[in-house]
Amino acid sequence: MRNERFHGRYESEGRVCEHPTCREPGEFRAPGGAGNSFDGPGEWRWFCLEHVREFNAGYDWFEGMSADEIYRAQAPGSGWQTESPAFKPTAGVDGMPRWADFADPLDAIGARAGDIKRAAAGRKHENFSRFTPREREALQIMGLGPKTDRPELRRRYSALVRRYHPDRNGGDRAHEARLQRVVEAYQLLRRAAAFA
Repeated sequence: MRNERFHGRYESEGRVCEHPTCREPGEFRAPGGAGNSFDGPGEWRWFCLEHVREFNAGYDWFEGMSADEIYRAQAPGSGWQTESPAFKPTAGVDGMPRWADFADPLDAIGARAGDIKRAAAGRKHENFSRFTPREREALQIMGLGPKTDRPELRRRYSALVRRYHPDRNGGDRAHEARLQRVVEAYQLLRRAAAFA
């Protein structure tokens, strides 16, 4: 059985093609109109296969840009003219993660997201006192906080093994050292008195 989503088709769930003269199921999505932002496409527009093809044929990403803007957008280095704060030598200051401290960029992003959540909840410094220093380090390796419980520890361990194990990530052996650290951290934490 083919994966419908891989081919761009989504189950209709009662949606009808948004073309004014069509009553076919709206199973293919296209970027929405006004109100979309940099953070995503906003609301999707739904079309049948014929009308999504028509929409795609008329879609122009460069619409409204001058010739100079189009040229700059098509340049190989487009978007790299300014230094991102996360890659500056002073990264790690003002709440930005030091990317060099993480083997995986997603871990750095996760660390930053955790900082934002804690700050929003007014818990700048959470209490790790129920863990030994070695257990705290293991929690950091696993990307977990002090309120972690045993089921969350198991879920996180499973997710990290799936991410880093070569048998599960297409044979990529680049993360074997990281996998070993995760396994060691889990072995230490699963026997921790804090989870008894």
